[in-house]
Amino acid sequence: MAIQWFPGHMNKAKKQVADRLKGIDVVIEMLDARLPASSANPMLAGMTSKKKALKILNKQDLADPTRTRVWIDYYNGLNDTRAIGLDAGDKSPAQRLISACREIAPHRSGLDKPLRVLICGIPNVGKSTLINSLLGRRAAKVGNEPGITKGEQRIDLADDFILYDTPGMLWPKILVEQGGYNLAASGAVGRNALDEEEVTLELLKYLIVNYPADVEARYKLDGVAEMLDDQLLEAIGRRRGAMLGGGRVNFQKTAEIVLTDFRDGTIGRITLETPEEWKDWLTEARRLDAERQSARDLAKAERAAAVKKRRG
Repeated sequence: MAIQWFPGHMNKAKKQVADRLKGIDVVIEMLDARLPASSANPMLAGMTSKKKALKILNKQDLADPTRTRVWIDYYNGLNDTRAIGLDAGDKSPAQRLISACREIAPHRSGLDKPLRVLICGIPNVGKSTLINSLLGRRAAKVGNEPGITKGEQRIDLADDFILYDTPGMLWPKILVEQGGYNLAASGAVGRNALDEEEVTLELLKYLIVNYPADVEARYKLDGVAEMLDDQLLEAIGRRRGAMLGGGRVNFQKTAEIVLTDFRDGTIGRITLETPEEWKDWLTEARRLDAERQSARDLAKAERAAAVKKRRG
């Protein structure tokens, strides 16, 4: 499984972020609390490595609260980094955001030294909804499809607190396979990037091991922990009446049901990764990528040698 893209507007967003970073004190990155590492932009990490960072784990009301605490502790343990969780029911997101930023950049305050903050995040992570909540009006376009916001905007949250909003930005190549599936399951990746049935099978494989009781309760099934992912998908389809002629399950419709239930939180409060799991996935992904690169380099060298031999 490989996902590669770089739409023109995302390339433009990268340039906008690079230009704006020159005068920024704190970079806020909004993450999906259900998949914090998968929703973190590695390209952004490289661009902002020398900036103080605030990680916002958004949609924490949909995530496993125990795992959210683990992730917040993990990020708070990093240098020049602070982490907080937010959800749709947060009554004072502006004050929490401002307080967290001032905590990690106390040297910036007052009209002569306003705190300059850049907020970033992948598409569909809830950044536009947060911006609208901060202002109490629909300042940013909001939608369920990734890539809605296309331009930068400046927002004065206080006399000495300037927030710059940027478009949702993905990166050219997703290295960690499981991260790609998690992004697709959350809806951050467009429907054309990956087959929905394949994404759902990967999601169910994880839920069978980590959240079998939630799946059983949602779909009124028994013995979920003993099932394979394809068996569970079929069982859900039959339970929900997603059928074709001849008693066959409509797997595409069933996949859509499961993905909608996960995204809405109706299966339960679920987080698809832990810091330890992500570390292992990333290590394996880098090993495989190095092997592929070595194979490409060897093939290139062999082709060059063959051409040289033919030319005498």
